[in-house]
This record gives sequence, C-alpha cells and structure tokens, in this order.
Amino acid sequence: MDEQTNPAELVLAARRGDDEAFYRLMVLHHDKLYRIAFAYFRSEADALEAIQEVTYRAYMKLHSLRKPDYAGTWLVRILINYCNDERRRRSRQAEYRSGGIPDERADVTEIRAVRDSLESALDVLEPRQKQIVILKYFEDLTIREIAAAMQYPDGTIKTWLYKALRKLKDYMRKDGEPD
Repeated sequence: MDEQTNPAELVLAARRGDDEAFYRLMVLHHDKLYRIAFAYFRSEADALEAIQEVTYRAYMKLHSLRKPDYAGTWLVRILINYCNDERRRRSRQAEYRSGGIPDERADVTEIRAVRDSLESALDVLEPRQKQIVILKYFEDLTIREIAAAMQYPDGTIKTWLYKALRKLKDYMRKDGEPD
C-alpha cells in the first residue's frame, strides 16, 4: 500500500489540514460504509445520508482518533452509532405520531403547560408535603434518605407522603380545582 492509499498517512495528512487527504480517506472506505448503512436502512437515500453525516462527524472529530491505523474501524463505529441513533429517533417519532410519548422536540408551549399544571398541583400541598414529594419524585431519594434529611422517623415520612399523594389525586380528579 503506497502513501496515497495508506489510511494512517491520510489521517495524519488530514490532521495537518489536507482536505484532499480526508476526501481520499472517505473514498477509500465509502463502499464498506455504504453497505453497512444500506443494511441498516434498506434505502439508498438513507444510506447516503448516513454516509454524509458520518463524513461530517469524522471531519469534526478527526483529532480524537487515537490510532490512525484504525481509521476504518473508527469510521464504522461512527456509522453504527449514527444508524442506531437514527433508528431510535425514528421509533420515537413513530410513537409520537401514534399517540405515544412525545420526542425531545415537543412543542415548548406544551412543556410549559405541563410544568405550570404540575406547579399548580404541588401548590395545594402543605410545605412539608410538597418538600417530601419533590425529594421523592424529583430528586429520587428513598424514604429513609428523606427521613434522615428532614430528621423525622421513616413512618412519619411515609404517612405524610401518602397524605400528599392522596391530596394530589383528589386535586387532579377535580380537574385542578382546589378544595
């Protein structure tokens, strides 16, 4: 293999700013990358889009490639990560369209509405109850950790949490109308 097609030499040249060397590196691995992407998506357009994204990611992260001799393996790993991410994204979009959980691009106004509704519901609780609910469900603390933090027995925390959840349930059942 001469210097023109040695992947390690192409990586080193590309790191020095030789865009032509980076282009040759991508051409050298194009067929293999295309076959893998096509196997994932079964679509020429999606496979080509995947290669385009991998090319961009590789160009931006070329400095992070530790061993230039493994450029091909590195590119394949980037491609597989992209393909897996894209499949998950498409799955979430399909769930969202079919009434499932919205994806991360959900409308900001919807997120604000949910947050406002949750804050309103928490406002019906006594301060101690609100604190326990926040520690339990927002901070993911155990009953024992909450009891230690608030310096009350576990049983007392459980009772207050039960009463808080009952109050929230009643509040939600009444469509947000406080007692």
